[in-house]
Amino acid sequence: MTKDPLMPMLTAAIEAALAGGAAIMEVYAGTIQVTYKEDRSPLTEADERSNRAISKVLAGTGIPILSEEGASFPIPERQAWEQYWLVDPLDGTKEFVKRNDEFAVCIALMQRDQQPAGPTGAARPILGVIYAPVLDKLYFATQGHGAFLNVQAATRAGVSAYERVAMSARLPNTETSAYTILASRSHRSPETEAFIVEREREHGTVEFASMGSALKFGLVAEGAANVYPRYAPTMEWDTGAGQIICAEAGKELIDVTTNAPMRYNKHELVNNWFVVQ
Repeated sequence: MTKDPLMPMLTAAIEAALAGGAAIMEVYAGTIQVTYKEDRSPLTEADERSNRAISKVLAGTGIPILSEEGASFPIPERQAWEQYWLVDPLDGTKEFVKRNDEFAVCIALMQRDQQPAGPTGAARPILGVIYAPVLDKLYFATQGHGAFLNVQAATRAGVSAYERVAMSARLPNTETSAYTILASRSHRSPETEAFIVEREREHGTVEFASMGSALKFGLVAEGAANVYPRYAPTMEWDTGAGQIICAEAGKELIDVTTNAPMRYNKHELVNNWFVVQ
């Protein structure tokens, strides 16, 4: 791997993700108490513990943190950031509550893009980490240097990002035998069904795969699925890390409204529908 100036930030992001994962597992081992936010999305002690653990590590970088469970910021302030961390301390809280193991920590480093800031965004991901604590699988990528999968990641805590790359598999590292559509287990809209029908016309018989949370991005990056359509609500912290990981694995996350790669740091942090392929 050639020299990558983002490696110190990748080391910090991975250590933060592992710390968040450890905090989540402490709660997962006991009784899970669930409360609900104003939008009726679930919140557990694991979300909050993970957020504290991640924030403690990332604070050392001196870069602002925009987290699902953190403070909110005025739009002009956050759109003026040159870089910031975009964090989902527990992506897939519903899966966590169901105890199906399909949840993850998501951390992305975002960079101001070359387009004017405004309602449709101001930034793009340049580094991403997705960590599945139960599976102990770590997906990561930096812009221009590829995407990787590291298994048994927590047993190698404390190593540098360069060492982590050396012990990881470059993505994609598998091929599907048939055209495979990755459909959400918890969110399957009429638009998704219409997308599936269209791809069946194009490819004949198609196969399906399901996975909770941002781990869907990992399956696409691995090559275990050809396409992930998302015609249902997501937030920016749900997708930032997955977008750069898939991009570095040769895929694209396309906003179906703009027909261009997703932009971030929008006035409203809700994503448009998208397709990864």
